[in-house]
Order: sequence, then C-alpha cells, then structure tokens
Amino acid sequence: MSTPPPTPDHSFPAEAAADPDGHEHRYQDRDLVDIPAVEVISRAAVMLMSAAAEQLGLASPDPHNPDHRDLDEARTLITALAGLLQASLPDLGPHAAAFRDGLQALQGAFREYSIVPDEPGAGPGETLRRPRGGPEAH
Repeated sequence: MSTPPPTPDHSFPAEAAADPDGHEHRYQDRDLVDIPAVEVISRAAVMLMSAAAEQLGLASPDPHNPDHRDLDEARTLITALAGLLQASLPDLGPHAAAFRDGLQALQGAFREYSIVPDEPGAGPGETLRRPRGGPEAH
C-alpha cells in the first residue's frame, strides 16, 4: 500500500490500514504527531523497497526480460534504503530482520542485472551496511 503525502496541515488523508491482527479498517486523518516514528520509518522503507523493485523490473511477469529497468534509479533508491535502515534498524524491533533481508535481496537483484558488476562491497548501499566506527566508516 502506498502512503499519500501529508497535506499542508501535516496530516495524512484517511486510508485503509490493517491492524496487528490483519483486519483491515479505515482510520480518520492522522496528524503526523500521532503517527509513531517506527510506522513513519517503516512506510518510508516499504516505499523505497517497492520503488527499487519496480526500477529493477522485479514486478514484471518476466523479471529477466522486463518492459522497464532503470539501474541508475534503482541504485539511488537502494542506497537511500540502506541509509535509512542503517540509521533506524535498532528502533525497528522485530521488523528489522525483514527490512535487512529485503535490502539484501534488492542488492542481489541489482548485482544480477548489472552488465558491469560493482566491485565487492561497492554496490548500492553496501558501504552503508558496515558497522559504525570501524576502520572503513566515513
């Protein structure tokens, strides 16, 4: 589900959502202040993942021969996703592993579809996955 942008008054339009039990319901406009940070981060990560998958052609019926593939756009989206996740993984709790796995799957698909593969560790977002404070941290 894509999230519409906030309105000028900083609220999100009403939309369908699933509660923790998976039951779909509608909720009223929500001010940004009422949305937990983890939900905002998760929505942003899902949007980046979905957009990257589209740019890689993974949504195509035949991902190896899609109608559209733009690796430059995919690289930008994957790098942004990696940065967001590096900054927020400790706060994502039980969802962190799924986001990390999704990032790695996108990076693998990017590598597979690249005509000239990046050097190991130099693919989109790969430098951002290194531990903070290590010798290779910037």
